Amino acid sequence: MTSFCQDRGIRTAAQGRTRFAVSFPAFTMTTYVPTHHKRASLDAASDLEKSEGNSISKSVDDGDAIPPLGVPVDQTPGLFSQWKTPTGDLDAIATQPSVFDDPVTLEAYRPPPQYENTHRFDPLARWTWREERKLVRKIDYRIMIWAFVMFFALDLDRTNISQANTDNFLGDLGMTTDDFNLGNTLFRLSFLIAELPSQLVSKRVGPDVWIPVQMVLWSTVAFSQFWLTGRSTFLATRFLLGFLQGGFIPDVVLYLSYFYTKRELPIRLAYFWVSNYVATIVSAFLATGILKLEGVSGKAGWRYLFLLEGLFTLVVGLLAFILMPPGPTQTKLKYIRPNGWFNEREEIIMVNRVLRDDPSKSDMHNREGLTPRRIFEALQDWHMWPLYILGLVHMIPTGPPQTYLTLSLKNLGFTTTQSNLLTIPSTVIGLIMLLFTAYLSEIINSRVAATIILQLWALPLLIALYTFTEHTSQWVYFAVVTLITGFPYVHPIQVAWASRNSYSVRTRTISASVYNMFVQAGAIVYANIYRTDDKPLYKRGNRDLIGICSMNICLYILTWFFYRSLNRWRDRKWNSWSKKEQEDYVENTKDVGNERLDFRFVY
Repeated sequence: MTSFCQDRGIRTAAQGRTRFAVSFPAFTMTTYVPTHHKRASLDAASDLEKSEGNSISKSVDDGDAIPPLGVPVDQTPGLFSQWKTPTGDLDAIATQPSVFDDPVTLEAYRPPPQYENTHRFDPLARWTWREERKLVRKIDYRIMIWAFVMFFALDLDRTNISQANTDNFLGDLGMTTDDFNLGNTLFRLSFLIAELPSQLVSKRVGPDVWIPVQMVLWSTVAFSQFWLTGRSTFLATRFLLGFLQGGFIPDVVLYLSYFYTKRELPIRLAYFWVSNYVATIVSAFLATGILKLEGVSGKAGWRYLFLLEGLFTLVVGLLAFILMPPGPTQTKLKYIRPNGWFNEREEIIMVNRVLRDDPSKSDMHNREGLTPRRIFEALQDWHMWPLYILGLVHMIPTGPPQTYLTLSLKNLGFTTTQSNLLTIPSTVIGLIMLLFTAYLSEIINSRVAATIILQLWALPLLIALYTFTEHTSQWVYFAVVTLITGFPYVHPIQVAWASRNSYSVRTRTISASVYNMFVQAGAIVYANIYRTDDKPLYKRGNRDLIGICSMNICLYILTWFFYRSLNRWRDRKWNSWSKKEQEDYVENTKDVGNERLDFRFVY
């Protein structure tokens, strides 16, 4: 099931025209579209958008002046459905049917004056697939690639502790495995604590300001690890790093939602998280070289690893002040890009395509803060709780083997260089599986089916790991642990899932933080499953992981039934009303976000 904005088009030929019966739960709208409508309608759309002032005053009540709409895209499911066109004609109209095509729902969902992109809203705006494809590529180059670079920098700073471990990091500081666990716990705890406050600050000042500030602050702590002296300074820097990095991910996810539709965002988030894997591969090679600085000025090689990678993040953070515009219509920057990145036509397409896909994205200004009451209301949204629970537990079965991968390889007798390079195969496998599950979730239109794969992948491998003894070949151990740590990373799918089921900027802002807080809480749990008194085989820990993995499979199935039952109940209630009652609800309801009876959850 999908939200009311994901429309189903039924095409029948009649008198040289194509008739689209576009069904919304709130109403049924019929639009007549000429079968060959590419150039005439495009010219009409261009004429309509010449005057910026006209865009606000026009209405779908204009009768014959209404330009035709495009064929709904969900008629062409497939691996690359976001790039397909229903007619195969790039010059055909791409503008999708939405609530803005009916006079009743147009006024119910019209963007408010305070929305920063209201001046580009036009219910009569039309554009072609060629224009949309070109624009989305431009957004990818300008916005998505830089988001990737920033996340890459974050991952260098939060995961290089793994490479440091191959260089006698714990021994140099006089620490044990339990001290290392405590440091990871403090990192995750402070990351969790900072999630919601960071998101609230970002919502008030804008992610384009807050994200660069975060990066400059945490990079300073990151390169300061060059001067670590022992357990206390290690724990302090881990806490500060987590606190300053917390909130970065939900901040960026909310920021990207300003530019992409809900069909595009899951795939973009998958590539966003590809930076994790790229950072792991690159840092493995970087560590191989940087750790050879061992002894320079009498310092250990791991100190230079922290210093150089932290300085790299500092440079990225400073550039982010310039390369992150506040929103689609706010890309101008005095003296640097006075004309902005997008022209007026592109801004109209950007704004209207996103709002037609999800009208709720206009319910708050991008620099509008959240009141305590709004926060409390969002936290009370019980519809989101199953996703929070999944966020807590879904990574636990694979977390400890991944955290201890380099230490385990060192314990197996591999050298520092070998241990770093042997992490690459699992990274490559994980990257491939990340993209596979992201595309799968969209192809089959099922979040549960795509995300439960992680648990089904991990369970037999954990059972095999549990059976190992001291006599098991190091290469057999390496193969199994590589497959475990190369698990399908379904976190991006679940982030997009939570965003989609929030259905309001207010709830989306809070839910992104709360979901990630639960993820960090899960990381705190798995950071303490492998204990010193259980090494080197961690039999007790692996037994616990098998039990949690089995439990997770049940939780995913229950989540599927939960959202399916909610949608069916809403369908029954909605369909029991007359059309007039449905329209009256749309016009006068006080329900907001996913509480609306015309909203359907994805699962």
